[in-house]
Amino acid sequence: MAAKPRFRKDTADTSAPTPAPASASDETHPVDQTLPPFKMFTSGLQHVAAMYAGVVAPPMIVGPAVGLNARDTAFLMGASLFTAGIATLLQTIGFWKIGARLPFVNGVSFAGVTPMVAIGRERGAEGISVIFGAIIVASVLGFVLTPYFSKLVRFFPPVVTGTVITLIGVSLLPVAFNWSQGGNATADDYGSMKNIGMAGLTLLIVLVLRKVLRGFLQQIAILLGLVVGTLVAIPLNMTDFGAIKDAGLVGFPTPFHFGAPQFEIAAIISMCIVMLVCMTESTADMLALGKIVDRPADERVIEGGLRADTLGSAISPFFNGFMCSAFAQNIGLVAMTKVRSRFVVAAGGAILILLGLCPVLASVIALVPLPVLGGAGIVLFGSVAASGIQTLATAALEKGENALIVAAAVGIGLIPIAAPQFYHAFPSDLLVVLDSGISTGCVVAIVLNLAFNHWGGKGSSARLLPQARVGE
Repeated sequence: MAAKPRFRKDTADTSAPTPAPASASDETHPVDQTLPPFKMFTSGLQHVAAMYAGVVAPPMIVGPAVGLNARDTAFLMGASLFTAGIATLLQTIGFWKIGARLPFVNGVSFAGVTPMVAIGRERGAEGISVIFGAIIVASVLGFVLTPYFSKLVRFFPPVVTGTVITLIGVSLLPVAFNWSQGGNATADDYGSMKNIGMAGLTLLIVLVLRKVLRGFLQQIAILLGLVVGTLVAIPLNMTDFGAIKDAGLVGFPTPFHFGAPQFEIAAIISMCIVMLVCMTESTADMLALGKIVDRPADERVIEGGLRADTLGSAISPFFNGFMCSAFAQNIGLVAMTKVRSRFVVAAGGAILILLGLCPVLASVIALVPLPVLGGAGIVLFGSVAASGIQTLATAALEKGENALIVAAAVGIGLIPIAAPQFYHAFPSDLLVVLDSGISTGCVVAIVLNLAFNHWGGKGSSARLLPQARVGE
């Protein structure tokens, strides 16, 4: 909370008028401001629409892989929405030293999908319980390590953060391209002109709306574009209303629905590696978001954000959810809309909880065809990459070896995107890290920055980040 202004008493001039207190809008940082209820709801709903597919995709993959039927897989999807809402509220509202208190969306991490599938396939019907047990242990260990891990913020100067932010955006673009083609590579219409045309039309609609609208309507252009695109898709038979017919009105994710968690050392080690990857990516995401909202993420903010990540992940398996981490696509939404209020994202978190408790509402959001979502995603994810490029413009690339640092880190970070099978001969445990271009690019940028700018007594043209303020 911002401190109240204090005015010096001047006994020498009692006739001077008392200064008027600053207005709330002058004292409150945009991150901490609230919006009118309707704007809060619609802006929060826009965040949910942007991340919905990313939340339900992991349980859609993991469920069948561990032998769950369609009904249980749908239960996992609802549980993932519910736990994503809890994790988002921990990040945005927070309590004690938990939460970055930034407009930061949390959801199921894609980093854990491959190892979770491997765990489930090896253990049959008990696979889901082993996965949940491993997530709980890895999350508790991550929570304990948070104060030490957050100190890495010193090693993220602009040459590193700009590189990582750019990689975040570029790494997400293939997701948008996949959605634009239909999302399911085995489908007959995958990559059809109809799907790509719908994605292109949605992209055009979003761009036109951003150009012609003003004020609040311009801020929710993505949401309006998704609505218009979905309406256009209905007569083209690109929407599936079957999910609404089959969905129940009320459904609570019963704790330990699939049985008590089981703890196996191999699975725990695998998920601990995933947790470190998630913490690295969340740190980079918080630094990116801090720059976008003009509240730089310092060590204390990173620590609070990582605590929220790990606590949310530890709670998640109790309600049959998976490991939670930052959703970079929503950073692009903040950058594009300029709506910086964390309470807007908190409203999105509340909507996610409601969707998890009311399957029929969740199925309405699911009406948005993936090609429509892909068209909007191109703008969202491209906005993240543009923010990274903007940061790199301040990184003094003409000095020292900074341009070389960026070149090597971006090049290595793009390997999983440009050549997905590049590491196919490597051990599966290493693939958890190597298959994440964000993680590999981040590590390369940090190491090269230290090697060229700090070790060996060279003067740094890319200094370590100073401690930024937490609030205004």
